Order: sequence, then structure tokens, then C-alpha cells
Amino acid sequence: MRKNSTMKNRTPKSVNRRRAAVVTGGLVAALALGSTAAFAASGAHEAAPASTTTTASTSSVADVLAKQATAQKDAAAQAKAKVKAAADAKKRAAVKAAADRKARIAGWMTPAAHYVLGAGYHQVGSHWINTHSGQDFVVPSGTSVRAAHTGTVVTAGWGGAYGNNIVIKHGAHLYTQYGHLSKIGVHLGQNVITGQEIGKSGSTGNSTGPHLHFEVRTTPVYGSSVEPLHFLRAHGVNP
Repeated sequence: MRKNSTMKNRTPKSVNRRRAAVVTGGLVAALALGSTAAFAASGAHEAAPASTTTTASTSSVADVLAKQATAQKDAAAQAKAKVKAAADAKKRAAVKAAADRKARIAGWMTPAAHYVLGAGYHQVGSHWINTHSGQDFVVPSGTSVRAAHTGTVVTAGWGGAYGNNIVIKHGAHLYTQYGHLSKIGVHLGQNVITGQEIGKSGSTGNSTGPHLHFEVRTTPVYGSSVEPLHFLRAHGVNP
């Protein structure tokens, strides 16, 4: 009876041990699985910053490249604009120069650039048979003499009392004369424009000193003169 009782009592203990071992093994396995999962999760969390850093780095490089491309595009546009502005300025200057030249050719000017007004029109004196037929522009000998207006040379040579002289035709009834020249720089039939040098001043012919004798006429010969200063002022020149 005792033996049987002993076996009965031991059996549950053995079973209990086995159950405890199973439970313990399960707990160990569970802990192991939990640790593995935790490690995996931890690794995933730790790997995330590396991916974020790589993305940020790539984005930063892209931004730099985009800024460089924009800067290059802006520089090219500015260079193109400067070239265009220079070309436009050059074109405007050429147009203005052409317009100025056209206006100058069509206009009038004094026959010398720098001068002092001398004997005037219709002035009386012992140097003239009648009255003075023109306006004297007192300048040093060798001063540039220029055409007062665009026209054609109809006289270029010796003119008696006028010395070396030039007469330019400007229209059907309009001429200018330049007398007492030291040098004639144009020839008969030559076309000249306003401001073009036609000779050098002097004191040839009936002259008391270096000066330019200037006349405005309705014919190419003596006796048809008009008051030259009034004529120039009427044509926009202030002698």
C-alpha cells in the first residue's frame, strides 16, 4: 500500500517538472524572439537616420547644381542684353550722325569758324570804288575757309581786286563768294557740302591785311550782292 502511494505521489512531481521545463523553455524562446524582434526594430530605427542623411545630401547637391545653372543662365542673359544694348547704341549713334550730316548739308554756316567781324556791307571807304560789297571776316592768313552752304564751284581762280577767289552756286539765283585767299582748294565744277574746306584765307588782291571777303549774290558776278549777315541770320546762323 505504501509503495503504491509513493508512486502516486511521485508521478505528479515529475509531471510538474516537465511542465515547468516546457513553460521555462517557452519563456526562454519568447524572450529570445522578443530580443530578436527588438534588435531588428532597433536596427531599423538606427538605419533610418542614414537613409534620411543620404536623401538630404542628394537634395543639397541638387540645389547647388540648380543654383549654378540659374546663375549661368542669368549671366548669359545679362551678357546678351549688354551686347544688344551696345549694338542698339551704335545703331542710334549712326542714325544720329547721318541725321546730323544731312541737317548740316542742308543748312548754312559762317565761312570761318573763328573770326572777328571787319568791314561791313555797304561800308564806305577809300579801298572801294563804290561801297563795300560784302562782309569781311578778319582771320589770320592760312585759316581754313569753308563752304557756307552745299553747292557747285563755278569760279576758282584769280578775281582781280578779289585776289584768289571762289564762287559757289547754291541754286538758280543764289551764290556765295570767298575772296583774298592765299590758297584755293577746289576746282571748277566740283560739288561741295556745307562746312567743307575750300581754301585758306590770305591777303591777295586789293587787301590791307589778312582777312576773308564774303559775299552773298543773286548772280555769279559783281553787282548782285545782298546783305550777307542778314541773309545768314535768316537761315539760322548767328554770325
